[in-house]
Amino acid sequence: MTDSSALDPEDRKIVTLARSVRARNGAPEGAAVRDETGRTYVAGTVALPSLRLSALQTAVAMAVASGAKSLEAAAVVSEAEGASEEDRAAVRDLGGAGTPVLVAGPDGAVRVVVTAG
Repeated sequence: MTDSSALDPEDRKIVTLARSVRARNGAPEGAAVRDETGRTYVAGTVALPSLRLSALQTAVAMAVASGAKSLEAAAVVSEAEGASEEDRAAVRDLGGAGTPVLVAGPDGAVRVVVTAG
């Protein structure tokens, strides 16, 4: 488990944003990504009959749709212990293999930091 207070303030911000959207929407997951300019994109899980996206996939899609060229970091708040391969692939597609993905529990405590690669 990673001490959230030891995180870079910008990384702590995306974890807080991801946690907030999860709580506000009652979604299973919340996610946030930060692009190359420092802009953040926040999303929850999309679970429609015809469309299913994880929170992290949705946040990456929002960044792409808004013109982001790259990602600096991503965060997901979930009950899961890690980031799925599909989530890491979405981050990797925009940010590259070395992009950090912070995985936090519902309490906001970062469990693990992995790379998208």
